[in-house]
Amino acid sequence: MTSYGLNASDDVCPVPESLFGQLYRTHAQGLPELVETIPSQTRAMLALFCYRRAHLQALSLAIASTCDENDLLDAGGRAGAVLFELSRKAEKPTIAASESGRRKISLSRGPLWTPAPLEDDYED
Repeated sequence: MTSYGLNASDDVCPVPESLFGQLYRTHAQGLPELVETIPSQTRAMLALFCYRRAHLQALSLAIASTCDENDLLDAGGRAGAVLFELSRKAEKPTIAASESGRRKISLSRGPLWTPAPLEDDYED
């Protein structure tokens, strides 16, 4: 078995940077096929690696949903068990949200700040 990984306790991405970049840029419909090319134990470590970073939690849940519970438990103990449960409860991402890779931005419809009027406290 080919292993990309390091020890799960290391705070280093368990896959090469080029593969991680592909995972990050892949649309939701192509992610499962790419994730399946990663060995199961490394995949579990990658899911835990991503989950520790707020901006990668959706990717983490998608990766964890392809992992066996035992692999996540071996890689992360209690955290792995929690991630397994969360990945099974997570909603499937919509294609529109994953295509842009960004969240929608809402613009303000009114002034953001209204300065208080200046008062003259000086007497001449």
